[in-house]
Amino acid sequence: MSKKIKVICVVGPTASGKTGLGIEIARKVGGEIICADSMQIYKNMSIASAAPTKEERAKAPHHLAEFLDYGQSFTVADYVKAAKEKIEEIAGRGKTPIIVGGTGLYISSLADNISFTETGTDIDLRNRLNREMEEIGAEEMLKKLSIIDPEAAKRLHPNNRRRIIRAFEIYESAGITLSEQNRLSKMNESPYDFIIIGINYRDRQALYNRINSRVDKMLEAGILNEAKAAFKNQSGRTDGAIQAIGHKEFFPYFKGESTVEECTEKLKQSTRRYAKRQITWFSRDERINWIYPDETEKITEKALEIIQGKE
Repeated sequence: MSKKIKVICVVGPTASGKTGLGIEIARKVGGEIICADSMQIYKNMSIASAAPTKEERAKAPHHLAEFLDYGQSFTVADYVKAAKEKIEEIAGRGKTPIIVGGTGLYISSLADNISFTETGTDIDLRNRLNREMEEIGAEEMLKKLSIIDPEAAKRLHPNNRRRIIRAFEIYESAGITLSEQNRLSKMNESPYDFIIIGINYRDRQALYNRINSRVDKMLEAGILNEAKAAFKNQSGRTDGAIQAIGHKEFFPYFKGESTVEECTEKLKQSTRRYAKRQITWFSRDERINWIYPDETEKITEKALEIIQGKE
């Protein structure tokens, strides 16, 4: 049996320091980084998504970052396929693939080796589900989903409308629930050996302070101009990066409905709530080896010890 490809993952909530740690690990082990952030994959929102800067990318090669147009759809199945291709490509060059990001669904689907049912896209079905979503709202759609797939309904957040609709699509097209599909697909052994490192703060307020500070720096970096361009070009779309935290919070300002200060506070609040959801998601994964920067300054050293201990 061929040896599995070693893949390092760096996960955790937003503003916890994943990008910096991922780069340091890459420099130490001869690795290349694969983005696992559902918003950093889009162009024209580098400030809002806190995408790696040119300086950071110069320290280590980055893949799957800022390569999609703003309104383009990109499913978790698309991500897993693209990430696997990059893992093989990087390993083929003798380098170590390093997955860095905070989108839990991307990372768990990849690490669990989930295969996705190729049901295709039934435009009529999707349009009907979208209309129903608009009529009754995401909360009611989740209640309906809980009847046929309570496990998926409990796991999905109302903001993840695309994934909710996809769960209905799979059930109505393939006759199988999303949860059952995931269980069946996990029966296939992964060709990768994952070492997952998580970075978080014991003191939740310390993380929230980092988030608030990051938003203030986004204002200084020009996020208003970036968000204004998104506001002008949204063209009624509701998918892709349109729902990203970072742009839509400023739309009321451009409409004359709120002040910049009110929108900024809203962005801070939305980001803190997002971080809380990320922590909840990752806390369920017992494979994660956690590092807490408020307990140790030797973050990179600790990460390398974990990696070496798993080899």
